[in-house]
Amino acid sequence: MASAVHSSSSCLAMAMALPSKLSTLSINAASSNSRSLSFSSALSHDYFSRGCLSMGSIQYPIIRRSIVCEAAPTKKADSAAKRVRQAEKRRLYNKARKSEIRTRMKKVLEALETLKKKPDAQAEEVITVEKLIADAYSIIDKAVKVGTLHRNTGARRKSRLARRKKAVEIHHGWYTPASEATV
Repeated sequence: MASAVHSSSSCLAMAMALPSKLSTLSINAASSNSRSLSFSSALSHDYFSRGCLSMGSIQYPIIRRSIVCEAAPTKKADSAAKRVRQAEKRRLYNKARKSEIRTRMKKVLEALETLKKKPDAQAEEVITVEKLIADAYSIIDKAVKVGTLHRNTGARRKSRLARRKKAVEIHHGWYTPASEATV
C-alpha cells in the first residue's frame, strides 16, 4: 500500500507520482482558509467505490493541514474468484464420490435381493456379495476421511448394507441370531 502525506502546495508532485489514471487528481485553493479536491468522474467512481483510493484530512497541532492520499490495489476480487474456483472443484469432486457410493450400494443391494429370491442358494454365494460390500465400505470410508460424507452418514450406510446381508443370511438359514438371555 503506497501512502503519502502532503501539504496542498506539493500535491501536484504527488499527482505526478501516481499512475496515469490517477493523474487527474488536483487541489484547488478557493480561498486561503478552504481547500477543495476535485476529481474526474471516472476516477471518483472507479477508484473510490472499489476502495482503491482513499483520502482524508489530518490536522496537526501546528495549525498545518495536510491531505493523506492512499492508493492501493485491492485483492478481494482475486481471492473471492479463487474461492469460487476452489468451491466448484470440490463440488465436482464430492459429486463424483457420492455418485460412486450410491452406485456401489445399489450393486450390493441388487446382489442381495437376487440372492434372497434364489430358492436354492448356497452359503458360498455370499462371498461374492461380501467382496462387493468390502468395496462399498472402502469407498464410504474414504469419503468420510476426506470430508465428503459426515462420519455418521458413512456409518449409517455401512450399517444398512450389513443389516441387509444379515437379513438374507437369516432368510436362508445360514445365520441364526443368538437368543437373548432372560433376566
